[in-house]
Amino acid sequence: MTVTLAPATLQDIADLRQLYFDVYGHGYPVPLGSDPAVMRRLITDPHTHWLTARLADGGALAGSAVVQTDPGSRIGKLVGLAVHPDRRRGGLAGRLTGAVCDAAFAAERLDSVYATVRMVTEGPQQVVVRNGFKPLGLLPNAAEVAGCESLGLFARFADGVLARRESVPRAPAALAPLLTAAESSTGVPYAAVPSPHTVGPAGPAQPPTADLEVISAPGFVRRRFLELFPDPAGRYYPLHAPTAVLVPPDGAFEAYVDLNPVAGSCALIAVHPHPAAVTHALEPLMATVSRSGADYVETLLPLSDTASLTAFLAQGFVPSAVYPAMRRIGETLHDYVVLSRTSRQIDFRTIAVSGPLQPYVSAYLTAWTATYLPRHEVAL
Repeated sequence: MTVTLAPATLQDIADLRQLYFDVYGHGYPVPLGSDPAVMRRLITDPHTHWLTARLADGGALAGSAVVQTDPGSRIGKLVGLAVHPDRRRGGLAGRLTGAVCDAAFAAERLDSVYATVRMVTEGPQQVVVRNGFKPLGLLPNAAEVAGCESLGLFARFADGVLARRESVPRAPAALAPLLTAAESSTGVPYAAVPSPHTVGPAGPAQPPTADLEVISAPGFVRRRFLELFPDPAGRYYPLHAPTAVLVPPDGAFEAYVDLNPVAGSCALIAVHPHPAAVTHALEPLMATVSRSGADYVETLLPLSDTASLTAFLAQGFVPSAVYPAMRRIGETLHDYVVLSRTSRQIDFRTIAVSGPLQPYVSAYLTAWTATYLPRHEVAL
């Protein structure tokens, strides 16, 4: 099969919408495959790299892949990888992945490009690994595609980036299984690997009596967010922007979230006045976003922020992934941890896990068990 790779144009939109429908039906949770306005914006955005693959004989659209970038954070995200069901043999997915990532790294000063990969089969995982991506962890129940699905997190790094990581000497003990899995699966060393024997179950949550209020006026949310977090360091969450703010009736905190009911997910981007302020209200937070259509909540915290990590871990968030060298400060890069909670039962029986992700499955199960199952004394 001979194909030609070329940047997407506005004239491709109708064919692209048909391609994503042929691949996913009505279940694709990303608007770049269905919303013409979003597609036009991305195709004309200089920081979005969108490649199409067309057959040489006739020009039919065979595949598509996109890398969206956040220049300020020097991070990109691989999204929208799709190959027509009739064209899946011959390595087109791998060729598109490699080409669009090479284009993004060549055009911009990126430190890394990450991808969240479906785990219904091993194929997508193998595609990204063959293109230099390293496995970073799991996102259980993270997306509503064809039912509730878990995703794998992978990242490809620019040359020399991992060598400039800031070493973290200590980390909460609950991160031990995840950090050990990361060393095993990626070869990235972690000095901050505590003893797993000190991992204990989380204490019971202490929610307030009232539910949280949801403010979803986009313009107001953006303005208020920038007012409260004028320093980019305080709102660090690459390629995410808040779409709603959750507040208790007494206004004790404001939790800014990227709430996506179509995907069934919610990213907790920032909390004012500080991240730990929301930890006593995580039960009503989960109930509120669930009523809004999201059964999965994740947040991103520095590996060095022991206090915030400990606060979230104590209230039922489970360490799911670790992203080495994610954030650049000067010439030093800092590691971040993905913590997640889901209100649905997790069922790993239906996922296909490739070898590089296997250690993360064991690590997640260990951390989840330590968080939600009490340890019983054994009488000898």
